Amino acid sequence: MSSHQHAVPVPVGGKLFNAATFVCGVLVAIMIAILITRFLFGLGAVTNLNDGYPWGIWVVFDVVIGSAFACGGFSVAMLVYIFNKGEYHPLVRPALLASLMGYTLAGVGVIFDLGRYWNFWHILWPTYANPNSVMFEVAVCITAYVLVMWIEFSPVFLEKWGMKDAKKKLNKVLFFFIALGTLLPMMHQSSLGTMLVVMGSQINPLWQTPVLPLLYLLTAIVIGYGVVLFESCVASSAYRRQIEVHLLQPMAKIMLGTLAVYLVVRIGDLVMRGALSHAMSPSLEALVFWVEMILFMAPFALIGSTNARRNPARLFLAGVAIMLGGIFLRVNGFLIGYDTGPGWNYFPSIAEMLVTIGMFATEVLGYIIITRRFPVLPREDVSAAH
Repeated sequence: MSSHQHAVPVPVGGKLFNAATFVCGVLVAIMIAILITRFLFGLGAVTNLNDGYPWGIWVVFDVVIGSAFACGGFSVAMLVYIFNKGEYHPLVRPALLASLMGYTLAGVGVIFDLGRYWNFWHILWPTYANPNSVMFEVAVCITAYVLVMWIEFSPVFLEKWGMKDAKKKLNKVLFFFIALGTLLPMMHQSSLGTMLVVMGSQINPLWQTPVLPLLYLLTAIVIGYGVVLFESCVASSAYRRQIEVHLLQPMAKIMLGTLAVYLVVRIGDLVMRGALSHAMSPSLEALVFWVEMILFMAPFALIGSTNARRNPARLFLAGVAIMLGGIFLRVNGFLIGYDTGPGWNYFPSIAEMLVTIGMFATEVLGYIIITRRFPVLPREDVSAAH
């Protein structure tokens, strides 16, 4: 029988209150205090946003980057359910949990940045719908995807609570939600790139191209795999578990293949548009462009060979490089390479940074609680047997 048939998910167990959960709890409390101030007194009370920069790190980090980091479930699901690579099944639940936390918080994070947040429900009301708006498509797709992921992840709760009959009934229709869970991220991740396309000349030529939807989709897939490498290494270290190198090694090879496609499209587009000359100018934009490119190329040096992919430290570093490359691509396009004209500038306030850190702490806290109390990670003795 294949290994994934034996890899039964079980709760990790252990105490919920420790140094990590305490620190996360403090950061979450600080975030909540700042958000209360924001909702009572407006964006100006806690942010450095202005008419030239109507969005800042709450949108770029918490939503644009956060949703890309949450593509691990989507990337692994493609391997298991579309390409029929059942051996990766033990990675599905941990990746789906990270995606669920990331996308849920990204959906909530949108509300933080809305001036008239009390009108958020307009997005979902048919009479207010604007199907020609790329932001509308992103909002609807992300909302739908969050709901789909909660349904996909619900068997974890049904198992914990002994609701076997409900799980059997759900399994009969789960294929439909899995299919949606593969389609929806493709739609809104590419549309996040389209948001920059419609902004025209406000975006630096290094990041303004008609192929941005494809670039954002490809990097979302690659980042998804990078996050799985990162999460698997960190979870194995934190919970003192055997790292699943037998699964991460071939997955990393697939990640490199997808990354190679991205780099060919990225560099080819720059050459064809004659935009590469902007990368040679003495400017901040040129500097961060090369940092972005080096980070995306680093995994080939780190895990380009089969032996290197057997090294957990190299897998971890490759995952980190991919994640940082994804951060730079999106920050460069949405903030550093975004110019609304003379007289406008933006740098996040301390309060904005603390809210973003608090969002990350919320995700970590949720991951710890759910993995310790619910069957997410595969049984340790099974993993160690490989």
